[in-house]
Amino acid sequence: MGRQWGSAMRAAEQAGCVVSASRAGRPEAGPWSCSGVILSRSPGLVLCHGGIFVPFLRAGSEVLTAAGAAFLPGDSCSDDLRLHVQWAPTAAGPGGGAEWGRPVLCTPQCAGLEPGPSAPSRGRPLQPRLPAELLLLLSCPAFWAHFARLFGDEAAEQWRFSSAAPDDEVSEEEEADQLRALGWFALLGVRLGQEEVEEERGPAVTVSPLGAVPKGAPLLVCGSPFGAFCPDIFLNTLSCGVLSNVAGPLLLTDARCLPGTEGGGVFTARPAGALVALVAAPLCWKAGEWVGFTLLCAAAPLFRAARDALCRLRPSAAALAALLPPEVGVPWGLPLRDSGPLWAAAAVLVECGTVWGSGVAVAPRLVVTCRHVSPREAARVLVRSTTPKSVAIWGRVVFATQESCPYDIAVVSLEEDLDDVPIPVPAEHFHEGIITSNTRDNNTGATYPHLNFSIPITVLQPALQQYSQTQDLGGLRELDRAAEPVRVVWRLQRPLAEAPRSKL
Repeated sequence: MGRQWGSAMRAAEQAGCVVSASRAGRPEAGPWSCSGVILSRSPGLVLCHGGIFVPFLRAGSEVLTAAGAAFLPGDSCSDDLRLHVQWAPTAAGPGGGAEWGRPVLCTPQCAGLEPGPSAPSRGRPLQPRLPAELLLLLSCPAFWAHFARLFGDEAAEQWRFSSAAPDDEVSEEEEADQLRALGWFALLGVRLGQEEVEEERGPAVTVSPLGAVPKGAPLLVCGSPFGAFCPDIFLNTLSCGVLSNVAGPLLLTDARCLPGTEGGGVFTARPAGALVALVAAPLCWKAGEWVGFTLLCAAAPLFRAARDALCRLRPSAAALAALLPPEVGVPWGLPLRDSGPLWAAAAVLVECGTVWGSGVAVAPRLVVTCRHVSPREAARVLVRSTTPKSVAIWGRVVFATQESCPYDIAVVSLEEDLDDVPIPVPAEHFHEGIITSNTRDNNTGATYPHLNFSIPITVLQPALQQYSQTQDLGGLRELDRAAEPVRVVWRLQRPLAEAPRSKL
């Protein structure tokens, strides 16, 4: 993924942000939040999903489906609307390269710690929440025309485009509001202070013309699951897929998305990081079953509609319209570089009794897998590799983290070499490691099957290297003593602001 998407990933993350809406003086009402795309950092201009503005519409959500409704001015929302945008900084790091603001394992802000010499320093902090104003609500008429043809009439009874599961308790009014806002997006102006104006610089987004990306082409979705909830962890989460189907500006992708990624950008590999579409609905249901597709609205016709609306609403909006990104052609004649064989060869099957799971060969006789696959040290396991030829080699578990450890890791030493298996080179900056689990909401019982926890290889590499060279397990044993900030992140919780005081 890194070889194929390197520059595109950077462009996608650089353009990602989170938008939150709340009512002035009523923090208990909301906040509502979604993902967005940064069109310009100085001056600040952001495009996000329009669904979070439904509770603030003066005329109610019915105005979104009124005849001929293609855009609404910013004052269509009530005066108590308060908007904030949060994005990652663009300042250069110590090595001169850009800090791309990837979500890291833990930051001082998420852990409730003040930055300092003793605080974790695994990543740069996020920018503070910046105030914003609603400039325009807009939709793409062609999107709605194709949507009505494909999912209207009798089909409407089978299809649902909602963040809630079919059996969740959602009122008919709430579901109707979500449907009305499905293809609506919002253009925001972000108010920057003088300090932010001087610091914020970033590459401009370019837009892929409608129809330039063929069906089956790889896509990269950048959004923030659960919106403004803990952006230290979720901001600018990436998901790969392909363009599954096309109907005018209505697109489908099999890239996995979650609630809160509405409004997130969808990018292509060529030209690197060109914006193809925005997420309209992250989850699609048919006949009560989740079908695994994400509904998109093409970006090019959306920006054309934005330029038209700005000219109608503001005759002097030429400067603002000029900030909207240009369309750039996409040459699809040459094949993409394929980095698949290396990763496929490094992946192995690990069998421990009746339990099995995946593993990664990190040395000719060393495999890393999950503790829940091989939970006991000294356990005998069988490792199977399918490339370049089918082999089965016995090994034993030399290390497994404790049950209470947030790192779900086991290390297997093999009795023979995995011949001709290319060993991957550990990443230094991009945090990829091992998928360990999905996420479950203990309050509702809902499971999010495509939100997985991964351990950055940078956490494991020093200990693995030490063991490979000296057979010393000391570095691996340190994983069992993970700091509380790491445990907090893996529990998806924020620490208490202060220790609870006894009533006695």
